[in-house]
Amino acid sequence: METNHDSSSTNTIGFCLLPSEIIQNILLHLALPEIICLKSLNRFVADVISDKYFVRAYNSQARSTAWVFVYKKRWNRDALLHGFNDQSNRWFSFQIDSLLKPIIRPGDDIYFLTASCNVFLFVSNTRGEVIALNLVTKAVKTIPPSPLGPRGTSSWRRSGMKLVITGSDHFQFLFVDLVRNSPVLFVYSSQTDTWQSTEAREGLAGMPRVCQKEDGHVFLNVIDGPYESMVTAVGLERDAHNNYAPIVLRPRFNRRPCDGQNLLQVYGDGSMLVIKSSGGDDDGDTGVRMLNDIELWGGLRLNGSWHNWEYISKVPCKIKEQIRKPYRAMRGCLERRDGIIRAVLLSNYDGS
Repeated sequence: METNHDSSSTNTIGFCLLPSEIIQNILLHLALPEIICLKSLNRFVADVISDKYFVRAYNSQARSTAWVFVYKKRWNRDALLHGFNDQSNRWFSFQIDSLLKPIIRPGDDIYFLTASCNVFLFVSNTRGEVIALNLVTKAVKTIPPSPLGPRGTSSWRRSGMKLVITGSDHFQFLFVDLVRNSPVLFVYSSQTDTWQSTEAREGLAGMPRVCQKEDGHVFLNVIDGPYESMVTAVGLERDAHNNYAPIVLRPRFNRRPCDGQNLLQVYGDGSMLVIKSSGGDDDGDTGVRMLNDIELWGGLRLNGSWHNWEYISKVPCKIKEQIRKPYRAMRGCLERRDGIIRAVLLSNYDGS
């Protein structure tokens, strides 16, 4: 009689006998946690996954998928990183504490910072250090301190930083912050293990719209105000002096009368969501609100001749009704990639 173990071994051997091109094509359509699990099947599959050409192809394809991460710290237990993948339409759990153990020390207060493809960044509040983890190779290292020195989680603006994959094993980490009231771009390169800083300049008249060069720029928010924002557009290509050329944009938002509605503005990648809501009960002001509308604003340009956010569209009624729930507090994030804008809104459902 064939046991379950024998059946599993037979399936594994049968999978490995497939042509390498078919195996790679199958792996390219899996989520990262599924690939990591397959890596332990046998040496051949591990070699396919570790191949630099496969990693490059996977990172390129991964740009079209979206992840939502939730980092859960558990008292006196290992932390968990949960991730939802839109392509697989399911949640995954990442056991990252064991992978970080070569770097972290007893008592370290670790938080998740950001991720892109197979690279994840964490920050130690205890030491103010950034830790880079490659989930595929399981390589982990501490990034040298930025020119601003050690930074805890309260110093990082999620809409003011970006992780960009530049090769099979390399990445750039960009963030912008105010230094003596001027926006300064800081770029870390894993290839050289060094930082570079560049002061942003004001937008120049006559330059084209940002959306015409979308693939060549990233947008980092410096200040998010209810009436005016400061956004830095960063070209991924360096100039003649081997420097980046960040440009300061200062879009204004002309708020129109909203009949007592509350406005929440969410920023990211050169776009803005305006979430409109009003009181959700008739028994008095209990702080419970009901979502009424979601608008998308954008239209930034790389010049100084334009100063206002432009209204683009609003969320269709069908989608709005699906997410229209009572709440007390709401946060969100916004991402634009390959011409697609994705937003995530997080609220305490039912106002509890």
